[in-house]
Amino acid sequence: MNGAESLVRTLLASGVDTCFANPGTSEMHFVAALDKVEGMRCILGMAETVVTGCADGYGRMAGKPAATLLHCGPGFANGIANVHNARRAHTPMVNIVGDQATYHRPFDAPLTSDTEGLARAASHWVRTSTSSATVGADAAAAVQAANTAPGQIATLILPADTAWNEGGAVAAPLPVPARPAVAPETVRAIAQALRSKQPAMLVLYGQALSEAGLTAANRVAQATGAQLRTPTQVSRMARGRGRVPVDRIPYVVEGALKMLADTKHVILVGAKPPTAFFAYPGKPSLMSPPDSITHVLARPEQDAVAALELLADELGAPKRVSIPESELKPQLARGKFEPVAFASTLAALLPENCIVAEDAVTSGRALFAPTFNAAPMDWLQNTGGAIGHAFPCATGAAVACPGRKVVCLQADGAGMYSLQALWTQAREKLDVVNVVFANRIYKILYGELVSVGAQPGRASNELFDLARPELDWVKLAAGMGVEAARVETLEGFADVFKSACGRRGPFLIEFRI
Repeated sequence: MNGAESLVRTLLASGVDTCFANPGTSEMHFVAALDKVEGMRCILGMAETVVTGCADGYGRMAGKPAATLLHCGPGFANGIANVHNARRAHTPMVNIVGDQATYHRPFDAPLTSDTEGLARAASHWVRTSTSSATVGADAAAAVQAANTAPGQIATLILPADTAWNEGGAVAAPLPVPARPAVAPETVRAIAQALRSKQPAMLVLYGQALSEAGLTAANRVAQATGAQLRTPTQVSRMARGRGRVPVDRIPYVVEGALKMLADTKHVILVGAKPPTAFFAYPGKPSLMSPPDSITHVLARPEQDAVAALELLADELGAPKRVSIPESELKPQLARGKFEPVAFASTLAALLPENCIVAEDAVTSGRALFAPTFNAAPMDWLQNTGGAIGHAFPCATGAAVACPGRKVVCLQADGAGMYSLQALWTQAREKLDVVNVVFANRIYKILYGELVSVGAQPGRASNELFDLARPELDWVKLAAGMGVEAARVETLEGFADVFKSACGRRGPFLIEFRI
């Protein structure tokens, strides 16, 4: 067999059975191998940022990597924004990037680039295959790297001749290292800090936001009075009725500083220290008070759930404790869009066991607290700040979980980065309800302009305005093969959203706000 066929067979043997692809000439032998080998589901994306964003949503929900197939260095560069988001989310991903044949590189053909350099900028593991005989082993190592906790980006570069030459060999799957355990002395030291009764906050991320992790964290909170919080963006979080309600640290610096103002012990559980999204003149980078102490209970790659359970046991917390109830009850609101009213309306309408992919930007700032009492769900967010994430993330999540309704909450300006994902939703008949917040403006940038000490003017108005010409999301969706409707009130949204959730297949709601 050739190298490409050994690659496909090794990926399948290693548990990778889904490939999001946008191939070119250098990848044709991989494509041909797919015709020979049964078992790999291949899904076409009309832009590389859609391909990598789909792999991100898939990996978060499937708990294992998908492969991407990208065309040379420029193809990887087109997809790098959502690779960046996936890296921040600790998503397992295997990128297969075709490249110039080894003997063709010295001639500097137009698509020749520093593919390995581009890959290293966004990947944990990078390798270029050197011959068809090593491709299978290289693929097995890539899957092992991607599956290594907390989830990594592995990029395998495949020169065209290593794909088409004979001599390929299928490699056996490689073992994945177990998550390292947290040292007992670490647990004891943090328990001692919590027993001091000084104000404490556990910042939870990654594995700690699973239902099991939240349950264990709630035991700690009930025993000590410590607050539970997440970073501003979460990779995947179990939310809704019956799950522990944990709010986010605010995006706005002043709000974050206020939330952490009296905290003496900041305990990181799979998270990084609370940090401002950007630097602002005269404002701090770290959100915790200067006199506070930061502790690390579990690093991202460690077993955060086990660490929280050990900490709860060390504190003598009961095995079962009550789940705090939010006072905010979901209810349908009326009138024009307003963030809290929309969040309450959405909470009343979300289907049981749905998946929410959110890149709503300013329209989504109020979504968390009002949805504590919504139906049980998984919540995925844009973790790296590269906008245009929700459309492809929702698409990949729908591929990973075909029996679950996916709700995509996408800002309009951000959505223009990756609207081609709608085409993939239509092609694959995926069960996604897309909600586009059409304020026809990069609204967040007005706030950022003021935050850095500048003043709006003619140029800023010109650069932030999306209303000349106005985007018509109903027509854009139709052009991608997705049925759509436009609403301008909360009651109109409720009617259309309920109808869309009652049917299968992709649908888009443009909410004019």
